Amino acid sequence: MNPAFNRMWTSSIVSNLSDGVMVAAVPLLAISLTDSPVLISAIGAMVMLPWLLFAIPIGALVDRLDRRYILAGANAIRSGIVGILALIIALDHVTIYWLLVAAFIIGICEVASDTTAQSLIPQILEKKDFEKGNSRLQISETVIQGFVGAPLSGFIYAIAIYLPFFINSLGFAIASLFALSIPVKYLQDVRAEEAEKTPKHFIADMKFGISYLVNEKTLRRLVVTTASIGFCYAMGSATMVLFIIKELELPERYFGVFLAITGVGAVAGALVASRLSSKFGRSKVMTFTIVASSVELLLSAFSPNIYVFAALATFGAFVISHWNILLMATYQTIIPNELYGRIHGTRRTLVWGTMPIGSLLGGVLASFSLRLPMYIGGAIATLIALFSINFLLNIEKKYLPEKTP
Repeated sequence: MNPAFNRMWTSSIVSNLSDGVMVAAVPLLAISLTDSPVLISAIGAMVMLPWLLFAIPIGALVDRLDRRYILAGANAIRSGIVGILALIIALDHVTIYWLLVAAFIIGICEVASDTTAQSLIPQILEKKDFEKGNSRLQISETVIQGFVGAPLSGFIYAIAIYLPFFINSLGFAIASLFALSIPVKYLQDVRAEEAEKTPKHFIADMKFGISYLVNEKTLRRLVVTTASIGFCYAMGSATMVLFIIKELELPERYFGVFLAITGVGAVAGALVASRLSSKFGRSKVMTFTIVASSVELLLSAFSPNIYVFAALATFGAFVISHWNILLMATYQTIIPNELYGRIHGTRRTLVWGTMPIGSLLGGVLASFSLRLPMYIGGAIATLIALFSINFLLNIEKKYLPEKTP
């Protein structure tokens, strides 16, 4: 891979390390502050809500500004917010509401960093390397978060509850510096030339992104399908930490270890995704994985103990990893790079913007039973996936007539 991708990859690795430390620390802190399933589910909702509110305007900015600065700025702001949160925790002034506010601001920064990173891939890599690039990002994210950050997090949290948050703040600061170090010459591409041909007005840019998605029927169907299943996943997983610790009685200090075990499946999926796509075809692999992951969510609701649940979650991570890598490679192939920020923002508004609603609904359902969100979310997701089989099998014929390298 070229130097630009390697710098961006390094930035991603560092930020993923900090995220991994937070993956276990945040839910553990949350359940120490409140027993309310609704408030706990609201944390996930607040992280995802910015996708509904800001994804489209941020996507337009990504197409207009230097993407290095957006990526670096988002990480820098996250570093500051988490640092302040760590201080509040250390001073014993933290409440669940402070955590909710921090989650919302961090969510805005995540919209900017994710949109920018995904927009950079088609800008700095050739099409034949899209799956490889996404696979490397997915593997590093899973390995660093799941096998380094998350397992350590529970033990670091036990030493001092504010310590994981200080580590997270430092990690984002370092990631910001790596983002700034991306060689500028790799950012000078057709995007600059196409900018002269596209609307100059910011509002016009956003409208164009929306109309493009609305008019591309197959792309629109793919986004709606993904958004519907994502809503069900948000519903099913919103209070999963309560289910694991309260219902399945896993000790809190081993929560990070559980995340590491499921990470094995995600890494395995990322390692073979490109190979299976080449052998069987991207459409077939995507179809199988989205159906299998939906069925896994439903079956998880019937788990009698943590061992069965962990096995199902590991398999789910395996197939979801395939889906994420191949889906992103498909988007990066079919969406023009000079429009990618706007289209990416528009589709994420639908896909991730509906997740806060799903999370809150999951919290309400969990008030009756901690298994209920997985029962309902898994059943609906499975029906949607089965109904979409024929459509998904024809994606490759529609957009990718040539065999993926």
